[in-house]
Amino acid sequence: MRRIDYDTEQYQDYARGRALTEQQLQAWISAFAGLLPERRPLAGLDVGSGTGRFTPALARAFGPVTGVEPSVRMREIAQAQSQHPGVRYVAGAAEDMPVPSGSADYALMFLSWHHVQDKPRAVRELARVLRPAGRLLLRSNFSDHIPPSGWWLEHFPRGFEVDASLFQPLHEVIAAFTSAGWRVTSFGTVTEPSSGTRGDTLQRLRLRTHSTFALFTPEELEAGFRRLEQAIAADPGAPAPVDPATLLTLERR
Repeated sequence: MRRIDYDTEQYQDYARGRALTEQQLQAWISAFAGLLPERRPLAGLDVGSGTGRFTPALARAFGPVTGVEPSVRMREIAQAQSQHPGVRYVAGAAEDMPVPSGSADYALMFLSWHHVQDKPRAVRELARVLRPAGRLLLRSNFSDHIPPSGWWLEHFPRGFEVDASLFQPLHEVIAAFTSAGWRVTSFGTVTEPSSGTRGDTLQRLRLRTHSTFALFTPEELEAGFRRLEQAIAADPGAPAPVDPATLLTLERR
């Protein structure tokens, strides 16, 4: 995938393009709560925190959270939007986090794993920053376990093929962690509520804040949006389909 420089593109529109409804956010927080220890507070890391769409909610639900994000512009937006006293943002990436060893009870990586350039190094770094029995909540797609979501992709030439090419197969991700001493605690799907109407979704997609768009040719993008707009024009007020999303949970030994 062409590496996206979020300091020069997408940062202005990312928060709008990838916004979650309160219902969607609460569905994810409930799912995470079922995978984390019951005690509170928990110290968390939001790795690849972007514009902070999860960080404040994690702090409200579980305890203090450090958002780790390499993009200066994305961090600036996150800091401007969040006034939660339990949230801080730092410059860093999954491969190199400026936090003490063994300082976190859990880490969330929400659709950021496919951006990691040096995955073996990230596996080691995540093990360093988590306490023994710390959990990694890895929300990612996997090329061999992609649920029937992303309904809009069917309108783009090679849509599902291009999207799958962003992600590793599940067994490859699991092997990278288990070979370094981690263990899998769960794998399943979380049903994310509808994001609104199909017309709402089209407006967000036009902002092109999905990584998949970086892999399409200009011709494919033009053709895809033309087909998508024609399909939605018939009933723009229809609810957007509900998406199941894959979530892998790993534990540091």
